[in-house]
Amino acid sequence: MRKKRIVGRAAVFIACLIFAVAFLLPTVLTVTNSFMTEREIEANYGAVFGTARAGHSYVSEKVNLKFIPEKVSFSQYETALIKSPDFLVKFWNSVILTVPIVFFQLAVASVAAYGFTRWRGKLRAAIFFFYVILMLMPYQVTLVPNYLVSEKLGILNTRWSIILPGAFAPFSVFLLTKFMRRIPSSLIEAAKLDGASEWSIFTRICLPQCRAALFSIAILVFIDYWNMVEQPLILLADSEQQPLSVFLSQINAGEVGLAFAVATIYMVPTLLLFLGGEEYLVEGIAHQGSVKG
Repeated sequence: MRKKRIVGRAAVFIACLIFAVAFLLPTVLTVTNSFMTEREIEANYGAVFGTARAGHSYVSEKVNLKFIPEKVSFSQYETALIKSPDFLVKFWNSVILTVPIVFFQLAVASVAAYGFTRWRGKLRAAIFFFYVILMLMPYQVTLVPNYLVSEKLGILNTRWSIILPGAFAPFSVFLLTKFMRRIPSSLIEAAKLDGASEWSIFTRICLPQCRAALFSIAILVFIDYWNMVEQPLILLADSEQQPLSVFLSQINAGEVGLAFAVATIYMVPTLLLFLGGEEYLVEGIAHQGSVKG
């Protein structure tokens, strides 16, 4: 039995290792290729992008995937960070759009989740059910209503057309409500007997208890909206206000090296956020599985 257990664990480890390598290869390829010269990139991947420019759907030549550049070059980063101001403008556009969405969504979700946790009744269950339905809908379904509402409010083609729908997204409300229900009711009742107000219970008991959930939700929301493409394309007609995620999709085939460098820099904020809050992210997600609805 012990031998079978060891063999089983080894098989699971090898399978997980294969999947991990498969998932990491594109990221490693992007980072290493960002240090290649344009000539080396053209020599390695010219067949792929030449086929794309010609309008064909297949590659007739063998593609040479290289992970180690023959000559390390920082010319792509120099172009992206110094010579091309468009990149920095788009980067800060992403920051200006994403950070307020994360902040306001956490603020709205905290208050709403506390209300769903403390308020009992059939109406509460019905409203929460609609929150779940909205959460299950893809953003493409609500994109047209958001466009029409933004047009009526006069905020179309402004950053508020992106920030306001993001601030009231139901995803954070759902997760935070589930997490707040883990807080023992006896703790809240004891605070009420001591004369604590609802605001004191919310700020001094519920929010500190939900710190891990708030961090994990903040990371997930940041990653989601940092990579958004459809919303700014539809709601922001002015290209000067569009984020870096849209700029990446518009880089043409003749700027492949620049695309590798920009993509590498674009990954840095999310990687730093994930590595810095990995403990809270794992803890917040792990507790969701043990919550009773």
